[in-house]
Amino acid sequence: MFQRMFDNIRDTTRTALRLTSLAAAAGVALFITLSFLCAAAFVVVLDRYGLVQACLAGAAVFFAVTVIAAGSYMAGKKQAEESTKAAAKSAVHTALADPMVVAAGLQLIRSVGIKRLIPLLAVGGLALGFLVSRQGGAEGVGDQTPAE
Repeated sequence: MFQRMFDNIRDTTRTALRLTSLAAAAGVALFITLSFLCAAAFVVVLDRYGLVQACLAGAAVFFAVTVIAAGSYMAGKKQAEESTKAAAKSAVHTALADPMVVAAGLQLIRSVGIKRLIPLLAVGGLALGFLVSRQGGAEGVGDQTPAE
């Protein structure tokens, strides 16, 4: 029983390692290819326009690539934050809309009694208010941190 599980883990690890090494080799080959293409473009611009213009053209190309990469990183980060907030919001909504939670709440009201439950709910509401106000203050401080 355990031997089959260990064989499965070993085969999965072997496959993952093989695919990772192939991806690394492809990445190295792509880097070398791009290096030679950049060198060829530099030589062509150097022959036609001169050294300064070739250096400026190379810098402009790499600056454009950097701006595109930074923009896509920031857009992805913003989208991930929005999806995290939406998932958290829907999880709370789903929990409150669950019939089992509503039934448990009604059972709690029946067993404790409404007159005893009102002060408990008031204290819980205050605690929740303090918790939300603390988290709101922490988010305001987090907005002033420098970008990564």
